[in-house]
Amino acid sequence: MADDLTTFLVPRSATAERPLMGLTVLLVEDSRFASEAVRLLCLRSGARIRRADCLASAYRHLQVYRPSVVIVDMGLPDGSGGDLIAAIRQMVPAVPVVLGISGDSGLRGDAMAAGADGFLEKPVESLAEFQQAILNALPAELRPQGLRALSDTVVEPDPIALRDDLQHMAEVLREGPNSHVMPYAAHFLAGVALSAHDLALGEAAQRLARKGGPSREDFRHVSGLVADRLAAGATF
Repeated sequence: MADDLTTFLVPRSATAERPLMGLTVLLVEDSRFASEAVRLLCLRSGARIRRADCLASAYRHLQVYRPSVVIVDMGLPDGSGGDLIAAIRQMVPAVPVVLGISGDSGLRGDAMAAGADGFLEKPVESLAEFQQAILNALPAELRPQGLRALSDTVVEPDPIALRDDLQHMAEVLREGPNSHVMPYAAHFLAGVALSAHDLALGEAAQRLARKGGPSREDFRHVSGLVADRLAAGATF
């Protein structure tokens, strides 16, 4: 039996200012900074949100309730977001909307091929674009009627969440340049850099992603940038 208390709440109808009212979003995302942005977007749109930070956690959520929307990061610490999207598409009852998300626009095709209804490219911070991506994918019977109040609001996540992401990356980088986790580290760091609008960190992430792995010089450069930002309080 589901233990999701939201199933006992009286559904609330969407409004022009809160077009996602009544929807529950499951965000599968390991970056706290990116997750905080989506949380703020859901809050201002009227949607409830739950978060899973890995595949295993996502499957546990889906065993006890069915969200209206699942947003899946394409690179997760324990596997492929594309595999999760494909698995969700086989579930009964069905999830109405499944979206892929990544800082790598090249993964859009992978998300769609796995069965996603759409794709969000990081940074995800525009309220209007976030709402439209979900509304466009909603089945007609779930889509709110009437006019929607367009907003040019851009959310600004808490920098403490960014610091948490950088601390996580510092711990991952301790594995060394030849570690099998470097592809994951490159993907994670690239997403964080985009969400934080940090060009130098994004270029450093590309060094981690080089074929054959980063050189020791590249690895030291990336590790140094992460350490510098932590020392500075991740405010840039």
